[in-house]
Amino acid sequence: MIAELTRTLSDLIAAERARFLAEHPRSVAMARAASGVWRGGVPMHWMGDWACPSPIFAAQGVGAQITDVDGRLYDDFCLGDTPSMFGHGDASMAAAVADQARRGAGFMLPTASAVIVGKLLAERFGLPLWQAATTASDANRAAIRWARAVTQRPVVLVFDGCYHGMVEDAFVVLKDGQPAMKPGLLGQVQDLTATTRVVPFNDLAALEAALAPGDVAAVLAEPVMTNCGMILPDPGFHDALRKLTREAGALLIIDETHTISTGPGGYTRAHGLEPDVFVLGKAVAGGVPAAVWGVTAELSARMDEAQGRIGPGQSGIGTTLSGNALAMAAMRAMLSEVMTDAAYARMLAGAQRLVAGLKGVIAERGLKWSVVHVGARVELVFADPPPRDAASMRKVLDHEAVEALHLWLINRGGLIAPFHNMMLVSPVTEDAAVDRLVAAVDAFAVAMGGLE
Repeated sequence: MIAELTRTLSDLIAAERARFLAEHPRSVAMARAASGVWRGGVPMHWMGDWACPSPIFAAQGVGAQITDVDGRLYDDFCLGDTPSMFGHGDASMAAAVADQARRGAGFMLPTASAVIVGKLLAERFGLPLWQAATTASDANRAAIRWARAVTQRPVVLVFDGCYHGMVEDAFVVLKDGQPAMKPGLLGQVQDLTATTRVVPFNDLAALEAALAPGDVAAVLAEPVMTNCGMILPDPGFHDALRKLTREAGALLIIDETHTISTGPGGYTRAHGLEPDVFVLGKAVAGGVPAAVWGVTAELSARMDEAQGRIGPGQSGIGTTLSGNALAMAAMRAMLSEVMTDAAYARMLAGAQRLVAGLKGVIAERGLKWSVVHVGARVELVFADPPPRDAASMRKVLDHEAVEALHLWLINRGGLIAPFHNMMLVSPVTEDAAVDRLVAAVDAFAVAMGGLE
């Protein structure tokens, strides 16, 4: 970007920041007060990673909208970055959680709801046996540990640019084509590249070569890359991934924490994937901290054998809060009353409306942008065609333009996921909200065009 354009875009951002500060006096004041008791002024540092110059303090969420402490209303296309994918304040969820809270949140004992949740998971996702965790990060860690125990192999393979929560093994990227730990990984004292192998998404030759030594315990994969801009799999990629892992004796872990937006059974059921382990967090309990992971009967038997070799005692897998009664009540409500076929139908229809609207803006304004989506999850990419791997995506990612778009949308009552241009449609998202978001993106495109 030439210097004059960069300066002008910076001026646009500065003007939008000034507008935000003027229109959010209570949020700004609360952020100032919070900075004395919370590091960075927020309970979790992600909350400070939005494009706005001060955190927005939420007052309540209803359906697919959020009201902040300044009384400003937002159409919410972030939805908690997936936990609230089916809308805020769902009545059946609220009733289930309130009822269980009155009867006790956790006992370190199973409840009747646990039996029902297990059956619902098996029916929906196809794997017969399940375990609970508190977050998808925990579930992925457990799956990796079991994979290493079962195969007695040390290496985990991931794809460059992947998202698997806070799992240390996944914080390895390709830098100039070579594996390296992510530079932002704090406090890591061991070289993760010794036990994590990383290859580009959609690169089957690199995948086959990485599996060839025979030391890979498992491949941990998102069906669609969602953390570095959305990247879809090439046709036939997942069939080849499954074939190559089986030939190499490596387990396949599919993490559907984000791609559950695809349909009622996730990307796995929609596209006939056959994972050894299926991981799901965030949305499965509607925002109550909970995750689950399922395994095949064959893998479960191998896990029993591995446990037998170790003998009784602590495995180091699991936390006290995992599978608590409150989480089970929330999952039961979500799986039986909220995550329905009808809800998905509404989500997918809304997402199609959003995709069509964004593509219309791109065509009308002659932009070199593109739209990628999987189910109810939509990504606006500032490149055309959209990249096939993370390295290509990094080359086209204009951080200043992304910041400008996010701040522009916030000031016009639209929230999208703060890390890139990800938008999520819920079953209670109104058509009018989709149209408002498209109109705001169009106005941004016009403003950007005026900078040249």
